[in-house]
Amino acid sequence: MTSSTPPWKRRSRNKKVRGTAQGPSEAVRDDERGSFPGAPGVPGAPGEEASLESADDHESTGDLPAPVAGGDGARRGGAVARGARTARTGLAKGGAAAKASIGYLADRIIENAPRVPVRDLATLRKQFPGLDPEQLADKLVTGAAAATSTVGAGVGAAAMLPVPPAMPTELAAEVTGVAAIELKLIAELHEVYGLRPPGALKARSSAYLTAWTEERGIDVAKPTTVNAALGVHMKRELRQQIMKRMVRNLPSLAPFMIGAAVGAVMNRRDTRKLADRVRQDLRRHQVPWESLNELPPLEEPPDALEIGA
Repeated sequence: MTSSTPPWKRRSRNKKVRGTAQGPSEAVRDDERGSFPGAPGVPGAPGEEASLESADDHESTGDLPAPVAGGDGARRGGAVARGARTARTGLAKGGAAAKASIGYLADRIIENAPRVPVRDLATLRKQFPGLDPEQLADKLVTGAAAATSTVGAGVGAAAMLPVPPAMPTELAAEVTGVAAIELKLIAELHEVYGLRPPGALKARSSAYLTAWTEERGIDVAKPTTVNAALGVHMKRELRQQIMKRMVRNLPSLAPFMIGAAVGAVMNRRDTRKLADRVRQDLRRHQVPWESLNELPPLEEPPDALEIGA
């Protein structure tokens, strides 16, 4: 009788044969799965034990790879430094432009000062007969305050719909117009109080400009207050006065006609305040009209400005 081997024994024997001798087809299948004999990471491959040991060493000692220098922190620091340099450069350029514009305004006001038409005492007494010096001075202050108020309202109305590039021009126009009106007021107040500065048209205009810059009256008894009119110190103070006026006039640029009302009120107030200070100085040295010598009429400037005060 022929003996037969059970099927399960035959399968186990085939497995042993396949495990001891791998055929080409099994090697191809391992190749396709990405397992290469002798490659790191494959069980039983050379170098696997060393890599595991080095990983165990890192875990036991706590050593981690050092971070790469110049990462996100360095990039952020460089961006902040560049932004700071750009801001400093912008501020420096803005300051230089502001100084240049103020210097230009100061030159314009100095050029316009001799062109301001001034009425002498005889002309004023003819236009306002029967008034004493204080009443005549009050009339002049009221007219000048109304004129500067009109200038402020006009600039505020022009800025009803604000255009940022045009704002410096509007401020410059307001400061120049108000300065001409107030220079005229100061000169005529000196006439009313009998304190006309000595000299020709240019010298007197410089003296009035000094009075406007320093917001005080000219003491004609002290030549230094007149002769220092065109000095470096006076020009520096003139630039400071222009800067103060421009800062005070900023609310007149408010939109929707708010600036017109604010500009009118502020200009009227500032003109009256200036007139009060000048009159307070002039009263100390006032010369009565009866004691005045016959003064020559004031010469008309060749290219006089049109001022409605």
